[in-house]
Amino acid sequence: MDLEGDISGRVDHYFKRTKEIVGANGDTEVTYAVFMRRPVIFTPKLMVDWLDRVAAERGASFDIRLCHEEGDWVGAGEPLVYLTGPLTHLVDLETIYLQKLGPACVAAYNAYVMCRDLPDAAFLAMDARHCAGAEMAEMMAYAASVGGEAARRENGAKGFIGCASDFTSHYFGSSGGLGTMPHALIGYAGTTVRAAEMFVDTYPNDPLTVLVDYFGREVSDSLAVCHRFPEMARAGRISVRLDTHGGRFLEGLDPPKSYAVLERSVPKAVRQYRTEDELRWLVGTGVSAAAIYHMRESLDGAGFQAVKIVASSGFNPAKCHVMGAVKAPIDVVGTGSYLPENWRETYATADIVAYGGRPSVKVGREFLLTRLAEGR
Repeated sequence: MDLEGDISGRVDHYFKRTKEIVGANGDTEVTYAVFMRRPVIFTPKLMVDWLDRVAAERGASFDIRLCHEEGDWVGAGEPLVYLTGPLTHLVDLETIYLQKLGPACVAAYNAYVMCRDLPDAAFLAMDARHCAGAEMAEMMAYAASVGGEAARRENGAKGFIGCASDFTSHYFGSSGGLGTMPHALIGYAGTTVRAAEMFVDTYPNDPLTVLVDYFGREVSDSLAVCHRFPEMARAGRISVRLDTHGGRFLEGLDPPKSYAVLERSVPKAVRQYRTEDELRWLVGTGVSAAAIYHMRESLDGAGFQAVKIVASSGFNPAKCHVMGAVKAPIDVVGTGSYLPENWRETYATADIVAYGGRPSVKVGREFLLTRLAEGR
């Protein structure tokens, strides 16, 4: 790839003009401070790796001073990075390095709080289909790995154990993506049990995670698969994935039955809700807490206590918080909903705070000089 051509084509034009003006009038060393306007989990790797490549290409030297460790929680407005080097070599890079930093920091924050609130569930990153191309997919997978590791380190959470594609699996210490079957395989097979049989025939040594919502018989089809493969079920090598859409209740439930399941499993939990979304996640349609408890009761009642439950469908930070509050019996969460919902929050900002070693910053951004003066 032509690195300089890529930079020139993607950078804001006024930076290119500034580069030419400074080049004609004399270069100077500058220091940029990079910050964000909301709390984040610090994810600098993609930005730093890219800056190192540019410095090597240009034969320049950049002093990249990270104000925090990767995975640290950082408050709004706190400097994330101080970047020092020749103005002619830095001024045209701002557009791209901010793109590589801001969205990842917000996604990592979301991943962190999701894992923190459901510490006993393992998370599978299923964001790739929602990303705008490979560059974003890499950024989001990296963010999930950092956020999950932060929750593992600070809260003992299981965190993110992998992702759905080979391309980004290395961020989770894996050589390949994870996953077993989409709805397309169920439709092709004709029945949920037949799809499970096809999978086991093709991958006899792999554990089986079977989707059970295709025909609207989540409980019946889960039990049918377990009865078809009882040894795998007893060995804990079968998981059932709940992905019921929000247009209907999981098999066997309606509003009164959902309330009854939750009252039986987590007394008084429903009385704690504050919003309509929280109530829906507790006892509504789709993959609710009541649906997950109902599935757990059904599996246990049939003697399949070792069979695991995988939950998917809209597990964003708010839904994970609700599920964690009622201790929903989820073994694995499959989600891409740690992607930032409000893209404006992902905007990182860079300001020059020193010219030729002399502190100087535009009025109103004096707070960026604090850590610079501390020399750390």
